Amino acid sequence: MTLTDSTSGTLQDAAVAPPGLPSRGRAVRRAPVDTRTAVPVLDVTVPVFNEERDLEECLRRLHGHLLDTFPHTFRITVADNASTDGTLKIAERLAREFPEVTVVHLDEKGRGNALRKVWLASPSPVLAYMDVDLSTDLAALPPLLAPLISGHSDLAIGTRLTRNSRVVRGPKREFISRSYNLMLHSLMAARFSDAQCGFKAIRADVAQQILPYTVDNSWFFDTELLVLAERCGLRVHEVPVDWIDDPDSSVDVVRTALADIRGMARLTRDLLYGRIPVPELRAALARGPLPASSRADEQTRRGSLFGQLVRFAAIGAASTLAYLLIFLFCRGFMDPQLANFLALLVTAVANTGANRRFTFGIQGGNPVRHHFEGLIVFGIGLVLTSGALALVHWTTTPDRWAEVLTVVAANLAATAVRFLLFRLWVFRERTPRAKTGDPGGTAFPAAEPGEDTEAGTQATSSTETAAS
Repeated sequence: MTLTDSTSGTLQDAAVAPPGLPSRGRAVRRAPVDTRTAVPVLDVTVPVFNEERDLEECLRRLHGHLLDTFPHTFRITVADNASTDGTLKIAERLAREFPEVTVVHLDEKGRGNALRKVWLASPSPVLAYMDVDLSTDLAALPPLLAPLISGHSDLAIGTRLTRNSRVVRGPKREFISRSYNLMLHSLMAARFSDAQCGFKAIRADVAQQILPYTVDNSWFFDTELLVLAERCGLRVHEVPVDWIDDPDSSVDVVRTALADIRGMARLTRDLLYGRIPVPELRAALARGPLPASSRADEQTRRGSLFGQLVRFAAIGAASTLAYLLIFLFCRGFMDPQLANFLALLVTAVANTGANRRFTFGIQGGNPVRHHFEGLIVFGIGLVLTSGALALVHWTTTPDRWAEVLTVVAANLAATAVRFLLFRLWVFRERTPRAKTGDPGGTAFPAAEPGEDTEAGTQATSSTETAAS
């Protein structure tokens, strides 16, 4: 990557190595940004690819808006992603005209690639980006940046999907956008409302720590960054925006949506198998606990029956499909009862792990007890499906598809039983036992291995508040 210096016209290397994790305790809030710094307080990146028609108007409009409304120093970085038209020449001409404009040329395409490299190389304490078409009304820029500068929030995003947003776009893009965000909420337990609005900002001190763990080089980068931020305990501030769809946008919406779904699957694997060190990042970056009286929503955010049903149903659909495929494969060379046993055993173990993580939000700890109890639930499902198979073979001589329909129907019944047992027994919140030897009965209870210890944290906070 090379940076074009708008004042001297020279090229500067900007290779940045991923930083290590800081070893510091968590703070309830970040320190305010020092706006008296010698470097620009704000660096706004505009990723472009073959945008010679719109680039000049966009930059002039953005530059004028920042001059008139932003009270601190700023820089606009045009990230040219291997354009083949006159985009780079136009950007360099404007950089010579405006001292606040810098041009970065990259040989690889991709918004995620451009943002990662530019942001990691930027000296500014606040980093932002927006799409070149400026579909988002720039009046939303001050409320986007203010919570980052003050230290209130770590990331800020524009959202088109709240009640106060005003959006003009076609029904196809509206449907795809809302469906994608519903999938994020259901399958990945995301809480942000709009993953793909091209209007975001982040504090540089946070970006330096989490950007090296992002992988996607294209449109899924936004989602990956936000999911990782939430998993690390960062605060994401949302700003309702006025947004007008660009009818001439070159983005292939369907192709992008499919790529995003593949990205969700890859990110899920990365989180499950520990490629991203979330516990270490959370220990280093997460804000400290709030007072106990303020944490009711945090404690119960996964306790919603509707939310659990949606996530359980999505996992159950995938599990049922996997069960059916394994059953059909094994049925080709073994009897139906053994094929049913193997298919149910494999999918039950995977189902328990997925529901533990996504439906009921349990991370870390010791999963052995959960899987042991999950196998007991598996036994109940085995009785239902095996009994159904035995019954159909006792009453008639079924063909292969009659067997399939029987085990699928029985598996669906077993799924309903599984959800009730998961919610009421396997993954219910245990009440920790009190420590022995406490004559007053006031000692804090010891959490069992693998249990959530936030109840003890709340008790501690309440006691400290009363004592003060």
